[in-house]
Amino acid sequence: MSLPDPLSQPSLPPFEEVVTRHGATVLRVCRALLGAVDADDAWSDTFLAALRAYPTLTPGSNLEAWLVTIAHRKAVDIHRVRGRTPVPTEHMPEHASSTGIPGSDDDELWTAVAALPFTQRAALVYHYVGGLPYTEIGAILGNSPAAARRAAADGRAALRRRIGSGTGSRS
Repeated sequence: MSLPDPLSQPSLPPFEEVVTRHGATVLRVCRALLGAVDADDAWSDTFLAALRAYPTLTPGSNLEAWLVTIAHRKAVDIHRVRGRTPVPTEHMPEHASSTGIPGSDDDELWTAVAALPFTQRAALVYHYVGGLPYTEIGAILGNSPAAARRAAADGRAALRRRIGSGTGSRS
């Protein structure tokens, strides 16, 4: 019995290449889930965690889905912390500020997306911003592909109700 030739097995690309290739997608996902303020921190945390785990990753793995999964977990962590952290101000603002998430040309849409429950927002972001199929979204969210598809459908329906029929929706 001969040993497998290590040169014939697929290897992982250098981590710098992974960051260059998938960094923009991860940043778009982080911005869509968290807003511009927290997105940079989530992006950095994602790639620091990925760098630590990269040597143990199986060659041939879907790197984009792996990175979006890590970004999802970092976004959940930041989302939880944000919910517990008070924001000190001298005076209460009269109007809510813009969240600064992608699509600054359509503030109404992104404000509505930001108002969705986290699972619905995540399913929509991973599918439409990250370009992931529902099978991978289900795995990221810890659900089945059908549950991920249902969350995205519920999110789309909520957006249609909130934004109204002026956007070409089927109301």
